[in-house]
Amino acid sequence: MVRIITDGTSDMSAQRAAELNIDVIPMRVFFGAESFLDGVDITREEFFARLASSEELPTTSQLNPDDFLELFQKYADQGDQVVGIFLSTELSGTCQSACIARNMVEGGEIYVVDSRTVTFALSLLVEEAVRMRDSGMSAAGIAAGVEKLAQRTKLLAMVDTLTYLKKGGRISAATAAVGGLLGIKPIVEVDSRGTVEAVGKARSIAACLEWIAQHIKKEPADPAHLVAYGHSNSPERVPVCMEAMREVLPQDRPPVMGSIGAVIGTHVGPGAVGVAYIAAE
Repeated sequence: MVRIITDGTSDMSAQRAAELNIDVIPMRVFFGAESFLDGVDITREEFFARLASSEELPTTSQLNPDDFLELFQKYADQGDQVVGIFLSTELSGTCQSACIARNMVEGGEIYVVDSRTVTFALSLLVEEAVRMRDSGMSAAGIAAGVEKLAQRTKLLAMVDTLTYLKKGGRISAATAAVGGLLGIKPIVEVDSRGTVEAVGKARSIAACLEWIAQHIKKEPADPAHLVAYGHSNSPERVPVCMEAMREVLPQDRPPVMGSIGAVIGTHVGPGAVGVAYIAAE
């Protein structure tokens, strides 16, 4: 049997993970001395409530080899193949930790894939891997297929407030102050290298979504693959985003839905909304 594993930055719900029969290894978030497993000890809503009232940004820690080893060894002992799909190596050492754990396992066939992305775009790739698994592909075939798709995966999102980018040192206090006065909302992209870049800005949600739709026209989606939508504590913005993308993204199958959790939510804050898709070759 092929087992698919991802990490908590995929922001995949426990219910969806159970439906897909995959494993999600949660990541830890710290508010001062308090430690929580994201999505296990603290809900999305609880996290954003604490984030809003916290003077200092919470911190997160990457997964270490021990976080993977027991699960990898269990599946190897059962004779199962494993495909692990994890957040971008440009953003975390988690994928490297998974590789170390893989090399410590006795026996087994374990493949570790750098998704080159994060949050609901990572979830999108996991869903594609499940489609491959359910079609009867081997672990080696799935890993190779996901690696190819990762090179074409795009994530574009509007960030509602500059406050948390400022707190995290991603932008200067002066830039945040001016941007806040002008009502500027940045648009960010996770590019094919797996890094986060600011690619645009606008003064309203509608203008941001129109910017994203026009950008997608330049790099059209592959209609053979799924589309994902995600938000940070603002589910009411997802239908608005979907409507704005109606002319530029495939609509013929249900989209992947994501709710941004603690790791990414720490940096973007509440109110973000965006889309992930796989670009045509």
